[in-house]
Amino acid sequence: MSSPLFDEKTRRKLEQLTLMASRVRAGAIKGERRSTKRGVSIEFADYRDYAPGDDLRRVDWNVYARLDRPLTKLFEDEEDLAVHLILDASASMDYPPRDGEGADPAAHKFDYARRLIAGLGTVALTTNDRLTISAVGGGAAHFGPARGRPYGARMLQFLTGVRPGGQVDFNAALRNYALQARRPGLCLIVSDLFAPAGILDGLNALAGRGYEVGVIHLLSPEEIEPPLSGDLRLVDSETGEVQEVSLDGSMRELYMRRLEAWRDELRADCQKRGVAFIPVTTSAPWEKVILYDLRRLGLVK
Repeated sequence: MSSPLFDEKTRRKLEQLTLMASRVRAGAIKGERRSTKRGVSIEFADYRDYAPGDDLRRVDWNVYARLDRPLTKLFEDEEDLAVHLILDASASMDYPPRDGEGADPAAHKFDYARRLIAGLGTVALTTNDRLTISAVGGGAAHFGPARGRPYGARMLQFLTGVRPGGQVDFNAALRNYALQARRPGLCLIVSDLFAPAGILDGLNALAGRGYEVGVIHLLSPEEIEPPLSGDLRLVDSETGEVQEVSLDGSMRELYMRRLEAWRDELRADCQKRGVAFIPVTTSAPWEKVILYDLRRLGLVK
């Protein structure tokens, strides 16, 4: 499964992983994960419509012969994880300019975020979890729910086609998502969090519906340590608002202190809500975030 988002070697590493939640939600079918229940039950519980990737041994062929409708048998001990991946597709993620002098394509925030989402989605599909991906913002788009390896190529094609643009009200977007999604589960958000109203109300809505949430806060090195100086005319990429500033050494230090304080405040607010907060800079290899950072937090095994 080749893709411009990652190579075959990286894919093989990702396929050895499993996404974890501290309280695995009861799912619709059995995934590759172990049940949290003791013992093994084979007591029949219910039916659901067959979905690609289901074990054909669980299809009730007698029902199929009568109704001409494939149904999968469910058992009491069976569970999978609903994985929800939310990608910030607002204009502020389209940075730094791809055609800028000395631009590094690997450091582009949106491309970096897409690779993270693609990697996490690959892990979910490999372990037969129920995957949903939502891009929010001007480049809004939706994929899933899907389950199983056969959906991997379609997922990568979807992500390759998503483009950033416009603004995003994260609180409204997450509230709507919490209300509309059918099954709570593990929800991972990748964003620069450049949203005037913040994200806390949205996180409260997700937590209230039973989601386990992680926020991957993505910034570029230039946003953390601006290389600019002198009299500048800054233009907001989402609103077009213009701000005239004079940037010298002391002003740069003030900016960096305030950015660090902002991240500390976000981390504290997330911890209060039981939300994992993962600060990431695009200068770090994206696969390291999954293979090491998320594993250290217990979100990946």
